[in-house]
Amino acid sequence: MAFFSIIIPLYNKEKFIENTIQSVLNQTFHDFEIIIVNDGSTDKSEEKVLQFKDDRILYFSKKNEGVSQTRNFGLAEANAYFVTFLDADDYWYPDFLETMHYYCTHFPEQKVFAAAIEIETSKKTFPATYSIQKTGDFEIVNYFRASTKESVILTSGTVFNKSIFKNTGVFDPNIKSGQDTDLWIRIGIVYPVLFIWKILVRYTHDENSLSKNSSLMNSKMDFSKFLELEKTNPDLKFFLDLNRFSLAVKSKLINNKTLFKYYYDGINLKNLSLKKRILLTLPSNLLQILIDLKLKLAELGLGSSVFK
Repeated sequence: MAFFSIIIPLYNKEKFIENTIQSVLNQTFHDFEIIIVNDGSTDKSEEKVLQFKDDRILYFSKKNEGVSQTRNFGLAEANAYFVTFLDADDYWYPDFLETMHYYCTHFPEQKVFAAAIEIETSKKTFPATYSIQKTGDFEIVNYFRASTKESVILTSGTVFNKSIFKNTGVFDPNIKSGQDTDLWIRIGIVYPVLFIWKILVRYTHDENSLSKNSSLMNSKMDFSKFLELEKTNPDLKFFLDLNRFSLAVKSKLINNKTLFKYYYDGINLKNLSLKKRILLTLPSNLLQILIDLKLKLAELGLGSSVFK
C-alpha cells in the first residue's frame, strides 16, 4: 500500500495537467499513487495524461458531474491512509510529499497537515498572507482563527488522514461554488490543523474567482447546517460572518436583493471591520469599481482580498 493517495480531478486543463503531473513525479518521496479522474473533459486533457507511463498513475474517466463528485470518486478509489488533492493547474515543489511524510509520521495524533502556499497571477508570484503568529517551523492551529486572511487549508496544499472523512463526510455535490469551504468548516469543527510555514505549493490564481458566474450564486453554501453550532462557537461564527460578508457583496454585485438580505441578516456586524460595514452599504456600481481596483492590486500581491 502506498503512503499517499494523490487525487487529481481533471476537467479541460490541457494547458496545465502535464506540469501538474510532472510536479508529482518529481517528488523526492516516491511512495504514492496518483488517482486522476477525468470529469468528462472535451479538450485534449486525456491525451496529455496518457502520455505518462508510470505504474503509480491510476486513470479514470467518467461523465461530467462536477468537481465535488470527481474528488469523492477519487477518494473512494484511494488505497492509502493519507490522501491529498491536487488541482490540475496547481504545482507542488519537489519536497512537498517528503515534508508531509515527516510531519505525518512524527505527529501521529494529528490528522490534518497543511503547507504554506504562494500564489501565481498573470502579473506576479507572491507568498500568501496568513492570520497566524509564527513561533516555529510549524503551528497547530484552530482552522477558523487561522483562516481570517488566507485559508490554512488549500485543496492542493493539505494532507488528510483518510479516516477523518468518516466523521466529517466528503465534498457536498449540491454546492457548486464554495464546496471546499463547506468541507473545511466541517473538518475545522472537529480537527486542529498542523500548519507548516515552508512554501511547498504554487496555487494558480483564477482572475475570475472572486466574481463567479451569477448562475452559481443560488448553489453556493448557505451555512444553514452550522446555525446551531455557531451560537456556541465564536470562532466559527466570526469565520462564517466573513464568508457571509463575501457572499453579500457578490449578491449585491449581481443585483440579487433576496440573496443579499439572506446573507446580510445572518451577520453579527460586530464581527466586521468598519470598512466592511461601509462596503455593504455602497451601491453596486461603486462597489464594483472598488473591487476591480482591489483585484488589480491583489494580482500584484498588494493588500488582502476585499472579501476577507
